[in-house]
Amino acid sequence: MPTRIKVQDGHMYPVEDAFTNVADDQDIPQGDVILSLTRFQAEGDRLLSEGRAVGVRLKSDEEAEALAYDLPRLALVALEFPKFRDGRAYSNARILRERYGFAGELRAVGDVLREQAHFMLRCGFDAFEPADGSEAQQWEAVTRRFRHVYQRAADGREPAFVERGR
Repeated sequence: MPTRIKVQDGHMYPVEDAFTNVADDQDIPQGDVILSLTRFQAEGDRLLSEGRAVGVRLKSDEEAEALAYDLPRLALVALEFPKFRDGRAYSNARILRERYGFAGELRAVGDVLREQAHFMLRCGFDAFEPADGSEAQQWEAVTRRFRHVYQRAADGREPAFVERGR
């Protein structure tokens, strides 16, 4: 099982992944799985009725709204970054957390770089599959670089203007 980084109690830890990523042309194995949106729409109800934990992998050109109805039944949503400079997954993360109140794991996958960890946390991500093999301690150090934030986001941190107003 591949290792991922998970945020727990404000700290980052390496965690073994209990989910198996399943390609569209593969047979579905036993246990918890992550499927593409297309495959989830075709087979998700059956898998969920079997009592499995199911996750959906959204490509950057797929909209979070496609999962709105099924979100309460999903264990995780993996948002793909095809290139580090493609920011559409940030928008999907905020939509899932803020508009739909998704409380499950929100995982960043693909070209995921630790220099972007602070911004990913602000948008609601709580799990990462680093593209560069970096470790949890390195990710946590990056997220501690900035004390103040200047706008509200999915992480609920108070903006600097609120601090100054007190």
